[in-house]
Amino acid sequence: MTKAPRDKRMSIDEVVASLEDGMTIGIGGWGPRRKPMALVRAILRSDLADLTIVSWGGADVGLLARAGKIKRLVYAFVSLDTVPLEPNFQRARQAGTIPEVVELDEGMFQTGLKAASERLPFLPMRAGLGSDVLVNNPWIKTVTSPYATPDGPGETFVAVPALTLDVALVHLNRADKHGNATYLGPDPYFDDLFAMAAERTYLCVEEVVDTAGLTVDTPVQRLLLSRMLVTGVVETPNGAHFTDCRPDYPRDEKFQRAYAAAAGGSDEDWAAFEERFLSGDEAAYQAAVQAFSEEQA
Repeated sequence: MTKAPRDKRMSIDEVVASLEDGMTIGIGGWGPRRKPMALVRAILRSDLADLTIVSWGGADVGLLARAGKIKRLVYAFVSLDTVPLEPNFQRARQAGTIPEVVELDEGMFQTGLKAASERLPFLPMRAGLGSDVLVNNPWIKTVTSPYATPDGPGETFVAVPALTLDVALVHLNRADKHGNATYLGPDPYFDDLFAMAAERTYLCVEEVVDTAGLTVDTPVQRLLLSRMLVTGVVETPNGAHFTDCRPDYPRDEKFQRAYAAAAGGSDEDWAAFEERFLSGDEAAYQAAVQAFSEEQA
């Protein structure tokens, strides 16, 4: 008898309950675009600590840094696009409250995920040679090709270490209950690499649909994740807010400006923002966002 694929639907709280202190967590998306913010907010509400966060960062990194959750940060940038420097991250860097930071060239970051996805300890590349990436990260080594060139000895490359993850958190537009998932927007943002680099992947989506529904209004080539890569699926409508999740919704620029003003303001400004938007569960957050939107109309 053929066994049916497993139903992997979970709640936000069940995902966070499965995480542990000290884990290495990769967060998908890109800056302020399609971040798994509902799961990030749940981590904020938890007692998790001493995390290693691996991210092309946006408010995910900013919020976790402000909350003191990050022991080690591996990143290529941390930006909100229309706000070039994420204010909470900027504050943490200036105050030195993130114990260890590893800033990589964007190509090196991708190559590190690719190495982990292929279960290799490193992959060679030219990016980083002659740059301060190697000066500031002396533990990153170079390697000489065993193959001679026409002009002499083998070339020297950066040996980009694998960015192996305990857990990946990603947000996509649609998934079935088994973990097959598709993106509908303009870019996959390397979320498949995060999933392949991780021991476990938790996926939050705007909507869980029947498997056949995944390709009703989008080509099969946009099926980004196979159920083989996914541990759990969480249905979180508006769960990427305030980041971009097209075509479901654009980035909430008015809310982002309010976030940036509070993060870059006084401790009292941030405390008021936290109290209004981050003191309750995800349902409370969404209700507060709705109220804020109505005020701005």
